[in-house]
Amino acid sequence: MARYRDANCKLCRREGEKLFLKGARCMTDKCAIERRAFPPGQHGQNMRRKVSAYGLQLREKQKVRRTYGLLEKQFRNYFKAANQKTGITGENLLQMLEQRLDNMVYRLGFAGSRKAARQLVRHRHILVNNGIVDIPSYQVKPHDVIRVKDKSKKMDSIHESLKLSRADDLAWLRLNKAALEGELLAVPARADIPLTANEQLIVELYSK
Repeated sequence: MARYRDANCKLCRREGEKLFLKGARCMTDKCAIERRAFPPGQHGQNMRRKVSAYGLQLREKQKVRRTYGLLEKQFRNYFKAANQKTGITGENLLQMLEQRLDNMVYRLGFAGSRKAARQLVRHRHILVNNGIVDIPSYQVKPHDVIRVKDKSKKMDSIHESLKLSRADDLAWLRLNKAALEGELLAVPARADIPLTANEQLIVELYSK
């Protein structure tokens, strides 16, 4: 399966903000944005280009796509599905991305990044409603219960990640740290999704 293999910090620097792709490292002074807050490449520091309307739309799409760790084809398929649903397309898109199982594992704090969460899911450490689900793109539904498998509860990485968990700040999630268990209480409204993105620009880009 195709996947991004280059340095994750280059993606944050290209978008000009933290995408939290490296877990706890993003909270320290070692974060690439803190040390080199300019685009990667030989001419990154000297780049002074006027950004067109298309450029703004493209950067917004790339930022969201990279935040959730998706390839272009996967992201486009999510947009098509969101466009077919009733409601606001941009909001539908973000809600579907937030309901991915790997993102839910990350939001609950079981993993420090979405990439680490995807690995937990693929390695069969995560249960949904008491059944193993090893598909990162699985769409979690309201009232689904997500928990760490009993044999995996002693993993140090999970307990370290829980220390940085911000699930308590999200009204649409319930987290039981002692049981390593969480629940999606409701589909999150756009205002409740902690993502600095203008999804309308993505809609405009794909609607051309």
